[in-house]
Amino acid sequence: MTVPTGRRERKKAATRQKIADTALRLFLEHGYDAVGIRDVAAEADVAVTTLFSHFASKEALVFEQDEDFEQRLTQAVTGRAANEPLIPALRREVQALVRHCTAEGAAHIWHMIDESPALRQYEESMRLRHAESLATAIAADPDLTQSTTACRTIARFVIDAYSLAREAADPETVLDEIFRMIEAAWAVTCPSGNSTGTPGP
Repeated sequence: MTVPTGRRERKKAATRQKIADTALRLFLEHGYDAVGIRDVAAEADVAVTTLFSHFASKEALVFEQDEDFEQRLTQAVTGRAANEPLIPALRREVQALVRHCTAEGAAHIWHMIDESPALRQYEESMRLRHAESLATAIAADPDLTQSTTACRTIARFVIDAYSLAREAADPETVLDEIFRMIEAAWAVTCPSGNSTGTPGP
């Protein structure tokens, strides 16, 4: 996520973080369904309209790093070094995201999500959106020549790798296993000399 540089941007970012932190604390203390938008706004000392200027829905309060995660995934494609293979770059970013989401204290949040149909549905729609954004970034790379279907399929695999590793007892082993399969699938779709996303001869 781009770090805010101006005073106004920093203030907005701080307000957004305060709202998200307050919401998560209330949800964990009282239960997701028991806390309303007005409760969060009052506790964070902001107007309801201010809350909605930062978050489009109650569910979005739980996934406050949604846009940041999406941006990090696409930047793993667009920001990788010249001639750097695609799949290792994606694996590195997914590994970082999994570590973030399995850090100490995260289990209580995921338990809350798993118990809420609304949050599970939101997470699923979020994963699909991230996969589409990632597929678009892959398809737009001039060094990659895969079809739209191949780009969307690989993107879905990558997002699923994150989800499966996050839920696993041994995330690193799961990522190793899944990304070997993703690498193999990607190689099958590539023309000779361009199996890893580097320019061919």
